Amino acid sequence: MAPFQLPAATRIGRVRLRVGDLERSLRFYRDLLGFHPVDPGLPPAPVLPRRVVGLGTRPDAPPLVLLEEVPGARPPGPRTTGLYHYALLFPDRRSLARAVVRLAEAGWPFEGFSDHLVSEAVYLRDPDGNGLELYADRPRSAWRYRGQEVEMATRPLDLEGLLRELEPEPPPEDGIPAGTVVGHVHLHVSDLGRAEAFYQGLLGLAVMNRTYPGALFLAAGGYHHHVAVNIWAGAGAPPPPPEAAGLVYFELVVPGEDAREALLRRLEGQGVAAELLPEGLLVRDPDGIGILIGGG
Repeated sequence: MAPFQLPAATRIGRVRLRVGDLERSLRFYRDLLGFHPVDPGLPPAPVLPRRVVGLGTRPDAPPLVLLEEVPGARPPGPRTTGLYHYALLFPDRRSLARAVVRLAEAGWPFEGFSDHLVSEAVYLRDPDGNGLELYADRPRSAWRYRGQEVEMATRPLDLEGLLRELEPEPPPEDGIPAGTVVGHVHLHVSDLGRAEAFYQGLLGLAVMNRTYPGALFLAAGGYHHHVAVNIWAGAGAPPPPPEAAGLVYFELVVPGEDAREALLRRLEGQGVAAELLPEGLLVRDPDGIGILIGGG
């Protein structure tokens, strides 16, 4: 019997982040990156116990990021499970280059610039220390494979070549371009084998690359990765404090009601409880990391 697989069109939807100061976060996400505040798609106040703001590419667009304010929340520290980074996938190199210039002109610190063969990426952190990757994919026709796994690496980014995309003149200053999506999430976990059993064996993502020591990259539909997991915070790392800044959940958009129901039956059959939230059904991986099962 063939192993369970998610539909090829499965993708990452929203990410919900806990932040310590909403206005501080908006100065980064709205004023610097160029997001627009949008309807978060949640019950209106005062039903919500906390302030939540949605961020989208346009005022009428669905949210890509939800910011949940917990006043005074602090980063969880480097040796816990949870978010390593989430990644905004730009529609092309030109828009990625414009975002890099905008951040550099504002003096925002970068943490890295990498060529991953399948993509070009820039790394930084938001004001709460949440890891953020900005990237653009190379065409799938340029990806190389070894068997069923896609070749990936971490090489220096040709930053000069990227910035040449802005010649002879940069695109207009219009913030995050339409077509930007959350491309993937990368998570710290406590046990790599247990994470593989959950994300591949139970959830139905395929392992796309296992060449990085202590990490796995998994996806649906042959993408290079929708979810990555690593034990770089240490095998057996504990969860973060409950009210720490960081990831509340990420959304896994599973198209087709039949596929979603099959997935939920599998999870329930293995004792993975689903919690009904206003925005959908929330399940948790073996480290307690929240995954919202969405439709689309």
